[in-house]
Amino acid sequence: MALRSDWSGEACPIRRAVDVVGDPWVLLIVGEVLHGNGRFEQLRGTLGISEAVLSRRLKMMVETGLLTKVDYDDAGRVRQGYAATEAASDLLPIVQQLALWGEKHTGAPTGGTPIVMVHRSCGQETTRAEVCSACGEKLVAEQMRWINPSDNTGRDLVGPGVLV
Repeated sequence: MALRSDWSGEACPIRRAVDVVGDPWVLLIVGEVLHGNGRFEQLRGTLGISEAVLSRRLKMMVETGLLTKVDYDDAGRVRQGYAATEAASDLLPIVQQLALWGEKHTGAPTGGTPIVMVHRSCGQETTRAEVCSACGEKLVAEQMRWINPSDNTGRDLVGPGVLV
């Protein structure tokens, strides 16, 4: 028995979208891949996801056009990782809005500090997800940096087709 309905053929665009990105692992994987972390072991370790679940999600995400497989060199051995497609990159405002919503409406762990989203084009923090709150420019992954103020580490996001 299926856990939910198949909404891929529905007229409602919300149902079709939820059919693709409604699984929580999908948005978490997209977030990591937008940070250039598209190697299987990186994803598994960072997300704490089982190999079987990750394999199924990655296969589905390639089939639905969210991810593309890309070759990379691993000490002389060619391996395949995953990079965002334009479709996954277009999820940036949703991923960022979820992060902003989470900062505002969920309790941070003790000692946790809010993430800072910096629009690299203007160098300013943005408090919005789709357009920069400082300069008004549309936000795209390859122009974003997320900074964790608790340890001052920053992670640049990447655009479609990029695997770090």
